Amino acid sequence: MSVLLSETRDGIRLLTLNRPDRHNALSPELICRLADALEAAAKDDAVQVLVLTGAGERSFCSGGDLELTLPLLSGARDPETEWDHRITRDRDIVFRASFKGWHFPKPVIAAINGHCLAGGFEMMLGTDIRIAADHAKFGLPEAKHALIPFAGALPSFARQLPQAVAMEMLLTGDMVGADRLATHGLLNRVLPGSEVLPAAMEMAGKIARNGPLALAEIKRAVTKAQGQPIETGWNIETEAMNRIMASEDAREGPRAFMERRAPMYRGR
Repeated sequence: MSVLLSETRDGIRLLTLNRPDRHNALSPELICRLADALEAAAKDDAVQVLVLTGAGERSFCSGGDLELTLPLLSGARDPETEWDHRITRDRDIVFRASFKGWHFPKPVIAAINGHCLAGGFEMMLGTDIRIAADHAKFGLPEAKHALIPFAGALPSFARQLPQAVAMEMLLTGDMVGADRLATHGLLNRVLPGSEVLPAAMEMAGKIARNGPLALAEIKRAVTKAQGQPIETGWNIETEAMNRIMASEDAREGPRAFMERRAPMYRGR
């Protein structure tokens, strides 16, 4: 059984972390396969939206595998498999699997079916929309193990939550419930576990029916404008507008609306 499952339908690529017996912990193999799958989805015109989830009901992702991955990265374990060697040759693979250091151009929805911890939490921070199970717990326990988050949380977490809340979680390593994070806006919805993936797929379908160029430019402009002066943000937005208004899709969308028919977007 593959450690990463992939299926595509109606413009939606569903990736499932498939190590439920290990709480979907990120082994070297899973990290490499996930990084490869994300890069492939970014380039695949058939993919409009990505949905990321975990197998089983207990965990979305518990973070890096404490037996296999963390000792490899600290030098406490020598590389043995082809996956180990890939990571030791190119540590950025670990980062790419968590959306750190590169711009994934398509909308990403996290269907958080269970506990979301450490590297799994950091992966979630790189997604655009989050739908979580009401039983899920969230946390960054690295400090408890004399480690630090390194897959994107330190610079991005306090941008997505009030700094005092982010620092409490980072420094204590304690877990918190989904409802608390939803209150602070880190999660879009909190649902019973059985409803999480259907809700994520329904939202993905709604997004996938929109203009693909518009989706890409919205995400690119919002990401690029973060932390910039408002005037710079306006310029980024205007540049995006110019690219979109020159596209065939920008003519097709209003025309289809006036003709009362479904639009036929071509992504150009």
